[in-house]
Amino acid sequence: MYYLGIDLGGTNIVAGVVDDDGKIVVKASCKTSVPRTMDAICDDMAAVAMSALENAGLTIADVQYIGIGAPGAVNSETGVIEFANNFGFHNWEIVNMMEQRLGTKIYVENDANAAAYGEFCVGAAKDANDAVMITLGTGVGGGIIVDGMIYSGSNYAGAEVGHTVIQHNGRLCTCGRRGCWEAYSSATGLINMTKEACSIQQAPQYPIYKMINGDLNKIDGKTAFDAAKQGCPLAKSVIDMYVDYLGCGLVNIINVFQPEILCIGGGISKEGDYLLEPLMKIIERDRYTKHNDRQTKVCIAQLGNDAGIIGAAFLGK
Repeated sequence: MYYLGIDLGGTNIVAGVVDDDGKIVVKASCKTSVPRTMDAICDDMAAVAMSALENAGLTIADVQYIGIGAPGAVNSETGVIEFANNFGFHNWEIVNMMEQRLGTKIYVENDANAAAYGEFCVGAAKDANDAVMITLGTGVGGGIIVDGMIYSGSNYAGAEVGHTVIQHNGRLCTCGRRGCWEAYSSATGLINMTKEACSIQQAPQYPIYKMINGDLNKIDGKTAFDAAKQGCPLAKSVIDMYVDYLGCGLVNIINVFQPEILCIGGGISKEGDYLLEPLMKIIERDRYTKHNDRQTKVCIAQLGNDAGIIGAAFLGK
């Protein structure tokens, strides 16, 4: 049996054919290229899905359904994305629009929930009953598993941990609130902090400035990490600040949910131990249950960027 999952991100649309063991057989992708219309994005999702099936030697008839992981407040019962701040969409009838295009059953879930479900099914949280996954990408997503089930809240907008405030009246977030964790700990937040650091008058003397040839537009989520590893003190200060903000939010999550496992995914999680080791110092110092024998295990997610695809593919199982 094969399944098809689509991960709709702020940067890329990726579709994957997944087997019963949670292994991705083949993938296809395209750029999301926001801002665009709902119709344009649905057209591309359908095209990418069909391309993945074709590359696997399958047709739409070979899968019972297609699952989609999408950002925002996703009502999985009605198939409507009620609010997606990074897209600027309200009441997006994504299931209806995709069923019209593909002619098969469509399931939709919040992208972070789908990623958490993927890790729960076959990844880092496989043996846990209660788990939380944090994704560090264009935004900060959260997926919560309670008693083996995705927690969505009474209005399907639960687990939006990225929009909890860690700095009162702080940076403006894309959701309209100030000081959100997402504004500081997403890849976007890191890029903004790196640009600000490189914009100061003294920046040209630092290695990070030379790495980008003075062009702030070349800065991405890896730039500060790469420069810090090469000994750049300015980049190191940016990473220290970023990790401090990230650790603050993670401690909040642990203190509220006390999950068996908290796994960190998304593009920035690829930094591995370079990210995890300083984070653990903050977590061990600040978590409320530091004297308890049973502690939340914090780890890097195992499935990487494939977690959302696998979780979406298994939504109908």
